[in-house]
Amino acid sequence: MGQGRKKAWVWIGGLLLVLGLWIGTPFSLAQDEPPDAVSTGYPVELGGEVLFEIEETVGSFSAKERAIAVSQRLKAIATDDAVTPQDLKVEEAAGVLEIVVDDQVIVTITPADAEVVGRSSPALALEYRDQLREAIADYRNDRTPRALLFAGLYALIATLVLSLLLYLLGRIFPWLYRQINQSRESHIPALRLQRLEQLAERLVDVLLAVVKVLRTVLTIVLCYLYLTLVLSFFPWTRGVGAILLGYVAANVKQIGGGFIAYVPNLVTIVTVAVVAYYAIRLLRLIFTEIERDRLTIPGFYPEWANPTFRLALVLIIALALVICLPYLPGFDSPAFQGLSLFLGVLFSLGSTAVVANVVAGVILIYTRSFQEGDRVQIVDVVGMILEKNLLVTRIVTPKNVVVTIPNASVLSGNIINYSSASHDRRIAPLVVHTTITLGYDVPWHQVEMVLVAAATATPEILAEPAPFVLQTSLDDFYVSYELNAHTASPSQLPRIYSELHKNIQDGCNGAGIEILSPHYAAVRDGHHTTIPADYLPANYEAPRLRLDPLQQWLRQPPGS
Repeated sequence: MGQGRKKAWVWIGGLLLVLGLWIGTPFSLAQDEPPDAVSTGYPVELGGEVLFEIEETVGSFSAKERAIAVSQRLKAIATDDAVTPQDLKVEEAAGVLEIVVDDQVIVTITPADAEVVGRSSPALALEYRDQLREAIADYRNDRTPRALLFAGLYALIATLVLSLLLYLLGRIFPWLYRQINQSRESHIPALRLQRLEQLAERLVDVLLAVVKVLRTVLTIVLCYLYLTLVLSFFPWTRGVGAILLGYVAANVKQIGGGFIAYVPNLVTIVTVAVVAYYAIRLLRLIFTEIERDRLTIPGFYPEWANPTFRLALVLIIALALVICLPYLPGFDSPAFQGLSLFLGVLFSLGSTAVVANVVAGVILIYTRSFQEGDRVQIVDVVGMILEKNLLVTRIVTPKNVVVTIPNASVLSGNIINYSSASHDRRIAPLVVHTTITLGYDVPWHQVEMVLVAAATATPEILAEPAPFVLQTSLDDFYVSYELNAHTASPSQLPRIYSELHKNIQDGCNGAGIEILSPHYAAVRDGHHTTIPADYLPANYEAPRLRLDPLQQWLRQPPGS
């Protein structure tokens, strides 16, 4: 059922295509024909062939009535074997010329008729007489048994040729179908990626459908030409064949004439396209060399090469389109202008946010706020720059969550770049810092020594510049110590801070320093130290109590 529907749709599509091209074009030609090219005369016909036209009235007879009467008289004479073509003569009567047979007038030539065609009356009369003689002779010859026999023979030959051509199409196209299906089986399995395989499958299906439509169109064209040719062999259908052939001739004339008239515009479009193509290739070469640092332009950074090339590509294509659009067929038509206006309004109404993001993206690129791979903080998102383009910036967080931020939001907020030192030699390496608060009973010399040792033992902390400690405040119960150390691995900040805090705890515990910050509420005498047991001596004992319970002190007699 599915194959039958598909085949039916193929035939319908091919038939509509042919009918649209061959039948629709004469109507369009008739509509597009200028008014001065439209004939105002009425034809005189014999056997479906037009001999000449009559445009002037005679007395009360209009040009149409004259043409119909002449055609009827001519047909009656042509079917009368008693009259020979040589019996037609030109005679003068009452100031006009007449073509007569015996005493019967066939057509009257007035001075007005001769003036319309720009000839003299005698010359026009002789010309009409010769045309009528020839038309009568041809009319009778076409209807002789010998002529009809040859017409039937020609029709038989045309039928055999059509059958042979259809047979060849029936052999060639199935072979093409098999070749296309074999390419599906031989080439597509080599594509391992699923999307590419699906795309290749679709392309093969499209190619197969195109070939089927081509076969349908060729079949319809051959049948159409066969019908036109066979009809032209027989005198009774020759007029219909001439009409069908006229459709083909009109299409060929329109297509050929339109193509010839369009050649100058086509040359302009091709020239613009070639210039744009080679300009893009030249820019691609230049910016590729800049990106690879093989070509240096003062003040132009290598990371600007790719986005600058993309902007130049858009500008070149837009400029080429602006130049070529006026040379496209139908550019001045109301339909094209209405579509352009609609697209312009649609773009202007719906692209405000897009334009804002694009402008912000361009500013971010050329201000070099960050690059791909940098560790940054934008708004409240901290992570590594995964991608930046003209519309959005993508950040992957330490938890492997990808956050997409519009460039307009990025530009309007603060950008903290932890990786700037790796791009600019004027900036020292990134400083990691953490704060610890300890009591006044701990010597600050010992504290600084422990903190510096903890920083030195942390991976990814640089030995030079050396870590240092700042006392940031002297509070009521404790001193604030800020440890500062340099690192060249900003992407490892969470792990660096974690290792640094571990080392600070180990160092303080190993040095016997209790971390009692920010406050520690406890009676210290007689209590076990807060240092983990692993760091205490093996013979450690908690100090003895030096304060008695309050109740026991109250029960003692005075002076005891």
